[in-house]
Amino acid sequence: MIIAGERWRSVAALASALLLAACASQPLPRPEGPMAPLPAPVRPVPAPVLRPPPQPAWPVGPTAWATGFSLQPPQLLDPVRAQRAVAAFRTSCPQLIRRNDSSGLTRPDDWRALCAQAQSLDPAYAPGFFYYGFDWLKVGDGHAFATGYYEPEIEGSRIPQPGYAPVFRTPSDLMRCTRPDGSGGRGRIDPSSGKCSLYYSRAQIEDGALSGKGLEIAWAKDPVELFFVEIQGSGRLRLEDGTVIRIGYAEQNGRDYIAVGKLLRDRAILPQGGAGMQAIKDWIRANPEEGRALMRENLSYIFFRQLNGAGPLGSLGVPLTPQGSVATDPKYVPLGAPIVINRANRPEIDGIWVAQDVGGAIKGPNRFDTFWGAGDQAVAMAGGMSASGEALILVPKGTAARALAQP
Repeated sequence: MIIAGERWRSVAALASALLLAACASQPLPRPEGPMAPLPAPVRPVPAPVLRPPPQPAWPVGPTAWATGFSLQPPQLLDPVRAQRAVAAFRTSCPQLIRRNDSSGLTRPDDWRALCAQAQSLDPAYAPGFFYYGFDWLKVGDGHAFATGYYEPEIEGSRIPQPGYAPVFRTPSDLMRCTRPDGSGGRGRIDPSSGKCSLYYSRAQIEDGALSGKGLEIAWAKDPVELFFVEIQGSGRLRLEDGTVIRIGYAEQNGRDYIAVGKLLRDRAILPQGGAGMQAIKDWIRANPEEGRALMRENLSYIFFRQLNGAGPLGSLGVPLTPQGSVATDPKYVPLGAPIVINRANRPEIDGIWVAQDVGGAIKGPNRFDTFWGAGDQAVAMAGGMSASGEALILVPKGTAARALAQP
């Protein structure tokens, strides 16, 4: 159940007050071993922005360093959310200890001790795990903008039907290559020239560029709903016999993602604040020709894979946790790292999350997409989520100091 308006704010304020009062009077349980006493909750005091040495001895992500980061004092965490985050963090560990970090802030070995501790951690120690085991960083000014996504369920078919839209798997000719102008990225080799060119746009694919290649996983009854499954990155297809096919993000055509809600706002077609997902769907259905043209302005096209077992899977390759996983830009946030969002104007997102996914529209520092799971409540939360707050990135203790100390 979603509580709205002043009633929600009153309940959230009371809950926060009770939590802080409890934490102030009862220290959080601490892991074994000597540790400094847990201080009373304080507002983070901005520290001077730290910059790396001119030529670090190990490779770092240039965008994160150019933005700068500052060390922040850790904060008390809600025990329930901390326990959920530990469970999500634990699922990330097999990937964390062997993958390269695009942000350059961490190395695989940095995570081993924390992952070992998380495997057998008493749930009561979850807040202390994050409090004591991590450096808390603010990237740039730390001003966060967060949206939401969910796992939708739409009607589908195993065989083509009139009006249905194909759900494609990744084409074999989609690759990373360098185009004649020197730009690189996803593209294809043009058979006529033998050179790398842009991959097919959404309009070209919808007009049949991939027809006859046997790439169809299934067909979606409603092309508008499939369009929004692409935006979410994963979903479920419920077939005529009641069985469900779970699909997840596999690849993207390399074309620019254009937010159709922003286009409608900029053109004053929707009222201010009326660019939520359902409002956009309603407008597209009420204006079918203009709606189809609008969707084609988003050149980005998503290819899927069929998923088996737990899911949906994020870009880290592990199942996402409802209200625990978040999509980020891995150039700034290590995939698998915990993230704390606080002082948001939507208190539902305040708390700790784990970076386990990426998204075509999730670019830059402090840009987040929160995952809410499946079902009507998840749809309601994610569809209308647009929030600002402060973001803090958690990396293994000592990581930042080591990076700055490089000659």
